[in-house]
This record gives sequence, structure tokens and C-alpha cells, in this order.
Amino acid sequence: MDDPRLIPISALQHYAFCPRQCALIHNCQVWTENWLTAQGQLLHQRVDQGEPETRKNVRYERGVLVNALSLGLTGKLDLLEKNLVNGELLPVEYKRGKPKQHDADAIQLCAQALCLEEMTGQPISRGALWYWQIRRRTEVELGAALRQRTYQVITQVATLLKLGELPHVMPGKHCQACSLRDWCQPEHQVQDRSVVYLTDLFSWEDDNE
Repeated sequence: MDDPRLIPISALQHYAFCPRQCALIHNCQVWTENWLTAQGQLLHQRVDQGEPETRKNVRYERGVLVNALSLGLTGKLDLLEKNLVNGELLPVEYKRGKPKQHDADAIQLCAQALCLEEMTGQPISRGALWYWQIRRRTEVELGAALRQRTYQVITQVATLLKLGELPHVMPGKHCQACSLRDWCQPEHQVQDRSVVYLTDLFSWEDDNE
């Protein structure tokens, strides 16, 4: 990749959730905690600090650092399970809430698998998302469509970070739970018609020259 910076895998999840949120965090270095993010941080700390263990022919490794230099990615897995019978690797990502309608969490998981594949040379066909709110995991098939979507987001995030852009707001229900809402101010962004005003003004002047 042209940009020497490695992309945090978390940035892919941020971008898939909201490109503006991704830019605020990774380009503008803005981060604000709310009770949702605080719960998420606590959950990840509990998972990452657990000791490696083996149970029923499965090895559990926590806080595993991964990267894929060919894709410009770096990150950390909450949990990596290795089946000691057949050698299968299963990345598991922990989330505070419940399964989402969007694909941001699945993209993050898929990117983790891509890193594992590059590091180990072993294909990763599936992963799992564990949601605190429902207290169970959801298995995710890492098929061609999800992989293609993940590659697309990797390219988009790489461009965003390289250019240092701050995309325009795309308000929606997701804004309600965003910890950066006060920084983003989606309502004001939508109501701000200054750019449209200036464009119309200069268009009017051109028409009357």
C-alpha cells in the first residue's frame, strides 16, 4: 500500500458503521466515552486479561496481536480458538450490544481472519461474534461476498486516512448511540446550507455576466 501507516482493524468497523465517525477518530484524533463505550471497554479488558487455557481439545488464546502487511492491517483479536484435533483456527470478537442490522461487526471479524490467513498460511472459513446483551455467540461464515465487502472497506479507509478527509454527515438512527455525537453535531450539519447558498450565488452571478 502507498500509505506506510498500518490501518487498525477497528477503523474498518468504525468506517462501516459511519465514515464520518471513522475520520473523527482516526484523522482528527477525537474520542469521547459514553456509558456504551465504557461498557465495551470494560468487556474487552475482561476478555483480554484472561489467561490462555485448554478445554475439551480447544486452546483459547486472548488478546492475540495480528497483522497483514499485504493489506496494511494491524489489530488484536479478543479471542483465538484453536481446535487441537483438526487445527482449525476460529477468531472470536466480543461486542457489548446485540447483533446488528449492518455488517460493521462482520467486516471487523473478516479482517481479523484475513490477518490470520496471511500470518499462518491457513484458510479461515468462519469466525464468531459474541454479544454481551444476548449472552451468546453468533457464527459468521467468511464467504466470498463478505470478503469482497471487507476488501472494499479496507481500500476506502486507506484512502480516507491518506487524504485526511472528514466526510459529510449521513444522519440516521445510528447517531443516537454514537459517543461522538456532540463533536459531529449531525443536526447542525444537515441544517447548514451555506455551501448550497454559495454555489447558488456564484451560479447566479455566472448567469448574469
